[in-house]
Amino acid sequence: MSRDGDVGEAVRVSGLVKRFGPRAVLDGVDLQVPRGQVIGLLGLNGSGKSTLIKCLLGLLKVDEGSATVLGTAAWQLADREKARIGYVPQEATLYPWLTVRQTVAYVSSFYSRWDRAWGEELLRRWDLPLGHRVGPLSVGQKQKLALVLALGHRPELLILDEPVASLDPVARRWFLETVLETAADGAGTVLFSTHITSDLERVASHVALLREGKVTFHDEIDVLKDRVKRLRIEAQADLPADLHLPGTLRQEVRGRQALVTVDGVDAALVAGVRERFAAEVIVDNLNLEEIFLELHDGEAAAAASGR
Repeated sequence: MSRDGDVGEAVRVSGLVKRFGPRAVLDGVDLQVPRGQVIGLLGLNGSGKSTLIKCLLGLLKVDEGSATVLGTAAWQLADREKARIGYVPQEATLYPWLTVRQTVAYVSSFYSRWDRAWGEELLRRWDLPLGHRVGPLSVGQKQKLALVLALGHRPELLILDEPVASLDPVARRWFLETVLETAADGAGTVLFSTHITSDLERVASHVALLREGKVTFHDEIDVLKDRVKRLRIEAQADLPADLHLPGTLRQEVRGRQALVTVDGVDAALVAGVRERFAAEVIVDNLNLEEIFLELHDGEAAAAASGR
């Protein structure tokens, strides 16, 4: 439940299209994020992740479809709604002439619900030099400060666009723990775009895969892991060049041995492979990064071959 007592979805996107010139960067995106969920947004560079985030924040106006955030149309977010959102972009825009302490004091003055003790705890965790001017800070220190500014008012919705790329391992650990704290009581929702899939596996319960302007998968990470597996096959005779297994993303056949990544593995499929090829079959689990790469490469291969 949110602070204002309303329940439901933190984010709802329906048929969202965003064009830049003739090109549709987002081409019919559908996405629903319930309150209290930590969801990872995963996609290659150019897949539309940052554009989607900017549409959700009302920084870009959608061309078709709709985007609703905390019950309000994204393009119509007023100060009241914006005060319930925390946002960290890929490159934070800060005032270089202010000190760290002055920056926090200035930004916090815009939030009636700024948690001073929490903000000071975050500054301590990330070892930020309070008396130093922002301009000469390292890229990583500026990113830490941006995170403090986004988290200090304990937002109901936290939107992060590649927030940890410049952080050292210790700061990343503190950041991930803070994300978990944000959503621990079910009141905070986190939308987390990153290329570091191991971080998503640590903190996110769900993942949305964005490819060529569309969400191609949105569900629990465990559902994705249960669905996509790699089969190691060893037969008694040479295998055909194409095993024609349903859901094949990638296959490598070398004589009597094969490695096949399949989207949609179940016991019946494995039993059928064993019987059809008189083969031993070992099912390997994949991590999120491996699955993402296999899905991407498999879809590209299928498109190239016309499957």
